[in-house]
Amino acid sequence: MDWIQIFSNAAQELISPTTAAYALAALGLAIHFGYTGLLNFGQAGFMALGAYGFAISTLTFGFPVWASVLVGIGASIVFALILGIPTLRLRADYLAIVTIAAAEILRLIFTTNTFDDVTGSASGLQGYKGGIAAMNPIPDGTYGFGPFTYNAYDWWIRILGWTVVILAALFTWSIMRSPWGRVIKGIREDEDAVRALGKNVYSYKMQSLILGGVFGTLAGMIFIMPRAVVPANYQTSLTFFIYAILLLGGAATILGPIVGSMIFWVLLSFFSGFMARAVEAGWLPFMTQVQAGQLRFILVGVAIMLLVVFRPQGIFGNKKELSFVR
Repeated sequence: MDWIQIFSNAAQELISPTTAAYALAALGLAIHFGYTGLLNFGQAGFMALGAYGFAISTLTFGFPVWASVLVGIGASIVFALILGIPTLRLRADYLAIVTIAAAEILRLIFTTNTFDDVTGSASGLQGYKGGIAAMNPIPDGTYGFGPFTYNAYDWWIRILGWTVVILAALFTWSIMRSPWGRVIKGIREDEDAVRALGKNVYSYKMQSLILGGVFGTLAGMIFIMPRAVVPANYQTSLTFFIYAILLLGGAATILGPIVGSMIFWVLLSFFSGFMARAVEAGWLPFMTQVQAGQLRFILVGVAIMLLVVFRPQGIFGNKKELSFVR
């Protein structure tokens, strides 16, 4: 078994654009769930809006990169308003029901043949990366060392993606230390007490929903930089993976979603490579390659489950805050 190749492939996930996208989306859920107590199960919908908003604006309307980004952000704000206006005055579980359904409705709309000329239906969209590639300041060539050896474009999207993640983390750290952040955390702990102090709880919840949704939208744009936009990527399982990352790192933390995303994808890549080569080597004669590919999710799930059992607050979480996160 080629252990060097297995560990090399796993190490690449540390700084991959996919890891950055999931980290940013999980940071958005940290604002929703960890800090505000909002049960948003539709983060995949926000990511889909970012991906399709950027791709459609570029391909159909010929918008420049900055305008395509603004279109995606604008779409996510409208989406958050549609979700939040009828639900945020009600119990938390209503938001959970509405968001998971709305995200799936969005995915089906992007999949339908009715809008095939714009969305590409089930085949998705590609060819929208020209603007991002044109902004690349790195000369053509191959750079790096060991497993971290990439061409100029691959390095560019990694630098771009992780820069957005770092800026979003710094911004979140800043606002959570501000009076706004203290109100948000107060809503998570006891919104009736915050309301009794004269704060507009509904307005603060809406702001939190919009902000975390915008993070998810930007994550959707990062997610499509190394791949095509395909509606099958935005199923409900995507949101569940992001929640797993969030709980792995710590729900009400800044570093938790970032480190959680790295650990999640490194483990997933490691188990994927290990299981595939174990089948090839005949270690698992009762299992096919397809079955081995599915088993990796079980192994990652077991690893996360053990962490939850022995450290339920996550890697960076605080037990004092755990009791407030419901």
